[in-house]
Amino acid sequence: MLRDEIITVFGGSGFIGRHVVRALAKAGYRVRVASRRPHLAQDLRVMGVVGQVQLVQANLRVAASVERALDGASGVVNLVGILNETGRQTFTRLHAQGAKTVAEAAAAAGITHFVQMSAIGADPESASRYARTKAEGEAFVKAALPTATLLRPSIVFGTEDGFFNRFAGMARFAPALPLFGGGKTQFQPVFAGDVAQAVVAALQSPEAQGETYELGGPGVYSFAELMRFILDEIDRPRFLVPLPWQLGSVIAMMAELAAILPFVQPMLTQDQLTQLKSDNVVADGAKTLADLGIQPETVDAIVPSYLGRYRRYGQFHEREA
Repeated sequence: MLRDEIITVFGGSGFIGRHVVRALAKAGYRVRVASRRPHLAQDLRVMGVVGQVQLVQANLRVAASVERALDGASGVVNLVGILNETGRQTFTRLHAQGAKTVAEAAAAAGITHFVQMSAIGADPESASRYARTKAEGEAFVKAALPTATLLRPSIVFGTEDGFFNRFAGMARFAPALPLFGGGKTQFQPVFAGDVAQAVVAALQSPEAQGETYELGGPGVYSFAELMRFILDEIDRPRFLVPLPWQLGSVIAMMAELAAILPFVQPMLTQDQLTQLKSDNVVADGAKTLADLGIQPETVDAIVPSYLGRYRRYGQFHEREA
């Protein structure tokens, strides 16, 4: 049975957003997906019954469009985020100012149920622009809406993720994969479906209002361990080459220069390299998925199901012993 509540989701057409829209629809909410290009997200409509998922046009840089997207809504989820800057899509405009615009519009509309997607490592003092602007966004949201719930995931995995797929794709053609800083950085990958369930739980639980949760899966891995896991799953032996941070900086600079060309995405940016220098795991004492009643899925249970297509002889070929 459908609920009367409308939940507006900004960034609902992205990787995590699709999982969130599906989870909200399954929970019975009416979902309004606010997107810059709603005509490219028509497939989201089938995630609910007829009319349950609505698409509207909105741009975080245009306050009036944000206000229209919130009309009649009882809850808001802001998932908008980028991993690298392109043109007018900058960290400051989206992570900080965009979050401020949405939170202030929600407060003006009398909405108190608000979920802001941030990231582990968000810190106003960070050397990474990504992490600094995520922290600025958190501060803006809390200033406008003290009842907002902040969610900080580690790297998120799922069928369309940009981590496991990226390096598996690289391994199809590259003879070696780089281990920047020796590959010692720690990660706690979390399943996109569990992040989506955390969003639903945050909206439904009164205890979650005003709280911050750090979302990580049950396993902690070094970057090198994750690369070995990928190579084993796709059955492609490759060299893992430790690289000093200084050489990584040169590679990132070259990748950014190459990205000046149309339709070229940088393999690595200077800011991403800066992020790699810090562990990306749930902090001691932080509230976690367990506090939201969620038992997280493991990397082993999910990732092999979609890495098979990168195997040397196709996804149905058995791996060599």
